[in-house]
Amino acid sequence: MSRRLGNLTNQGQILVIGGGAAGFFGAITAADCGARVTILEAGRAPLGKVRISGGGRCNVTHHCFEVALFSQNYPRGGKALRGALTRFGARDTVAWFESRGVRLKAEGDGRMFPVTDDSGTIVDCLLGTAREVGVILRTGCPVQGVKPLESGGFEVGLKSGEGLRCDRLLIATGSHPTGYRWAQTLGHQVIPPVPSLFTFNLKDPRLQGLAGLSVESVTVTLQTPGKTKFSQTGPILITHWGLSGPAILKLSAWGARVLQEHQYKLPLRINWLPEFNPETLRQHLLATKQATPKRKISNYCPVDLPKRLWQRFLTTVGIEEERIWTELTKAALNALVQELTGGEYHILGKGVFKEEFVTCGGIKLSEINFKTMESRCCPGLHFAGEILDIDGITGGFNFQNAWTTGWLAGQGLGNSQS
Repeated sequence: MSRRLGNLTNQGQILVIGGGAAGFFGAITAADCGARVTILEAGRAPLGKVRISGGGRCNVTHHCFEVALFSQNYPRGGKALRGALTRFGARDTVAWFESRGVRLKAEGDGRMFPVTDDSGTIVDCLLGTAREVGVILRTGCPVQGVKPLESGGFEVGLKSGEGLRCDRLLIATGSHPTGYRWAQTLGHQVIPPVPSLFTFNLKDPRLQGLAGLSVESVTVTLQTPGKTKFSQTGPILITHWGLSGPAILKLSAWGARVLQEHQYKLPLRINWLPEFNPETLRQHLLATKQATPKRKISNYCPVDLPKRLWQRFLTTVGIEEERIWTELTKAALNALVQELTGGEYHILGKGVFKEEFVTCGGIKLSEINFKTMESRCCPGLHFAGEILDIDGITGGFNFQNAWTTGWLAGQGLGNSQS
């Protein structure tokens, strides 16, 4: 099935492989510069990831307009993106959508969504804008292969047997393996992709039966054999399979490589009360013992933890349910402090984070000109989005990578035609 968004033939001077966020943004930007552009999308419907992201609301970007701070949210690629974000960053994304009638709002954690809370608003905006600037969209159009032509430009072979020629080419296939293969045949190195942004599978009696409990501020640290320390602080959620929540997802992103190298089996140290260190917590609990000597320890939790989790830790260190504070022994106190500030758990595997499909790895960034997203190995070839070795933490950063690199690629492609 082919769907036309303009009156141009499908033999456009620029071909874009991939009808996702980066592909569309690149195509629109290039067409806005006056170029003839065709998007080739293998699926029946474009922008699928945009539509389902953010629970169907689409986390468009993050409310942070300081480039230096924004770029710190990319475990890989942040340094390369710093210059790129000064040319098209989060503020530009907000302005771009608002100029096309889509207002965005910021939530308390900085995530930005359309005010409609409907990802369809973003999809419709991109489709409508593409139509207005004359982009041709061909869906159900999988690409078989790509090869450069001696006379310049590229030939793109479709699985249907059709061959298309173009002057310049943008590959924006996300983490699909075919995009990596084409990049390699065109001279690029690909950093092996591995999952990023995932939950942790654990089986631990301290967490069993507590699914659904959350703690607003927890520090989680991977206990790795090497010198590099991976640690994150933030909300955490106990699940039926282990642990999730922003702190876990961020830790999985920063530690994606080391976790993969150890088959997702590493010790995890948890400080459930990062506002305390062991000594200050010990003093706080001793003060509680003095102030409330006759109260049951299990009924009076003097720290910011769910009551059931507090009671579980008491059971773990052997403090009986009927014990009162004045009966808290030094040994039990020390064991409780250790459990709360440095309990060790064991990751048994990775789960999934259904709203994100992010990989660590991709095309080596030193092989890309970040002013135009053009290949340094193959003239006329551009890349954008997740196919690059760039990945962000959850919160709108991965979509911003798509908008930023797509815009730069579109500018490079469009201006080359003038």
